[in-house]
Order: sequence, then C-alpha cells, then structure tokens
Amino acid sequence: MTALVALLVLSPIFVLVCLVLAVANQGQIFFIQPRPGRNEKIFRIIKFRTMNNKKDSQGQLLPDAQRLTAAGRLVRKTSLDEVPQLINVLKGEMSLVGPRPLLVKYLPLYSEKHKRRHELRPGITGWAQVNGRNAISWQQKFDYDVWYIENISFGLDMKIVFLTLKKVVAGEGISQHGQATIEEFNGNN
Repeated sequence: MTALVALLVLSPIFVLVCLVLAVANQGQIFFIQPRPGRNEKIFRIIKFRTMNNKKDSQGQLLPDAQRLTAAGRLVRKTSLDEVPQLINVLKGEMSLVGPRPLLVKYLPLYSEKHKRRHELRPGITGWAQVNGRNAISWQQKFDYDVWYIENISFGLDMKIVFLTLKKVVAGEGISQHGQATIEEFNGNN
C-alpha cells in the first residue's frame, strides 16, 4: 500500500523524468535487468536509464563514467532512478527496505555468510545504503546487509526510511571515490 501511495504522489515527477530521459536517451527511458531476489529467485528490476549504450571500437561498453549522461547524473544524484522500483514492490518482488538487489553474476562470488542477504526480499533502500551506499567497500556493504537481516524490525525500517530521505537530500554516497558508480564485485578475498 505504501508503494502505491508513493507512486501516486511521485507520479508528476515520474512523468517529468520520463520526458527528460526520453530526450536525453533517444527514447530509452527504462533500464530493465535481471537481479536475484529472495531465495535467489531472479526477477527483472526496473530503474530509470541514466547511461547510454555507447561502445568502443571492439564493441565493448564504454566505462560507466563515459556513458553516464548529464540528465542521468542529475537523476542519480536525486535518487530518482530508483522510483520505478516501486513497481517491483507492488509486484511483490522487492520491499521498500532490505538488501539491495545486485547483479546475477555475483551469486557464485558470495561467502556463505553474505549469501544470507537473499533470505529477504531485496529493498529499494537498506542499512548499507544509509551507512555509506556506494562509498563503502563490498565487504562492509554485505556485513551491513547481514546485520539488517539479524536485526530486522518495524522501528529499524522506519529509521532506514528516514535516514534514506536525509541522505537523498544531502546527496551522500552516490558514487565510490574515483568511480562514476561503484567498482565491480570480484568476490571475497
């Protein structure tokens, strides 16, 4: 119910972002990608597209920093790229709060402890996001996810929602130092 209300309240912004991204990305508004959800069940996450698909002479995608559009940078800075995930919440694939859904290719790279992050539905925001987001290490991010699973409560979720709003307004932790987003996860050392 909260996701539906949020989607309705944010609908004017949703439409405005769609229009801006349609122009900036030659009609490509949404980024849809498979991600592991609860119990590692794969679903298709929906986000606003903030990067183009430009490739180098060998046909490989350019680095994130070269593909991030000006409109995309603004959409990311304000975390508006996450708004379409409210549709995933309405479909029961995600929750408002929980460990962020990462790439499917990371599944075999998690330690046994960190695989626990898939015991719950993934969230639009989570404990790791309010404690550093992309500015912290993968290890710390996964430790925060497991801590959240072990300490989940309504009060903690409300604290995370409040802190998320505060972080969005402040624009903190959007990217890792020296990166347009975050470096790839290559497994635990």
